[in-house]
Amino acid sequence: MFDSVEPLLEEHRAVQEELSDPAVHADPVRARRVNRRYAELSKIVAAYEQWNAAGEDLEAARELAREDEAFAAEVPGLEEARATAEEKLRRLLIPRDPDDARDVIMEIKQGEGGAESALFAADLLRMYVQYAAHKGWKTELLERNESDLGGYKDVQIAIKGSSSDPAQGVWAHLKYEGGVHRVQRVPATESQGRIHTSTTGVLVFPEVDEPDEIEINAADLKVDVFRSSGPGGQSVNTTDSAVRLTHVPTGIVVSMQNEKSQLQNREAAMRVLRARLLAKQQEELAAAASDARRSQIRGMDRSERIRTYNFPENRIADHRTGYKAYNLDQVMDGALDPIIESAITADEEAQLAALADTDS
Repeated sequence: MFDSVEPLLEEHRAVQEELSDPAVHADPVRARRVNRRYAELSKIVAAYEQWNAAGEDLEAARELAREDEAFAAEVPGLEEARATAEEKLRRLLIPRDPDDARDVIMEIKQGEGGAESALFAADLLRMYVQYAAHKGWKTELLERNESDLGGYKDVQIAIKGSSSDPAQGVWAHLKYEGGVHRVQRVPATESQGRIHTSTTGVLVFPEVDEPDEIEINAADLKVDVFRSSGPGGQSVNTTDSAVRLTHVPTGIVVSMQNEKSQLQNREAAMRVLRARLLAKQQEELAAAASDARRSQIRGMDRSERIRTYNFPENRIADHRTGYKAYNLDQVMDGALDPIIESAITADEEAQLAALADTDS
């Protein structure tokens, strides 16, 4: 069992030696990559050692029980410990998403429901910012397009983590948030007190670590500058500070006007463009390997929903995993861990089932 562990143990030893090389730490990109891999392999090594130790303890107890029945009472507990260690190791051996350690760029977009959808987009933004704060992550507002009532027609933020462990990465957790989020509540604009249903879309992209990771030919870019029409006062609107980038080969368009500086807006737009190009590249590779993966959002209608936020019942429900709880008020304050853990668990179980089918 676990024949695949031995090559990983050897790789762990090799990576450990690599980390002792000063040349590694002189190259930030290489150092980050090696540290991420070391953190991932270290967890597998620790779990493998725990599994081995549990097996040795169980075998010793069984041998002693043959001579002295007093030791037989320890066997069931040790069998359970062995099974727990085995399951932990099995899950760690699931091939990990190579982007799990990456930071993310998240876009929240108004969908069906007009003003109420835009207001809920602002609520979702606050929820994710609060969740990031709970995790010790940093957030940066990249762009916003406000609605008349104080919501957002479109808002983009960058979320940055600090752990080198891919399992604790921002993408490892937030990649499951991409999709259509449905809200049921009495809108602030509704005078009759009727419950309305509207939708808000969330897109999540892994952020590119280094600019040269995704090469963008200057000849492939169409750059437009214009005066900002968003918030920021007259000083923003009197100069051509807003930037629109069009990547001609793919047709991807990114506009930024949040900053007063054209240079800052261009840099922010390039970050988002690289993230979108990386996501497109990965989707094309995944599609070539399997038709099971699809775009996070095909459209912002109710049939595409991944989650429902029912305010009258204080209920949150995830339609992919079956998770349901009556603590929506806490969720909107950033208590997302149980929901996201349900998605991670469901993903792992699906992969384990696929691996079992392959082995059989």
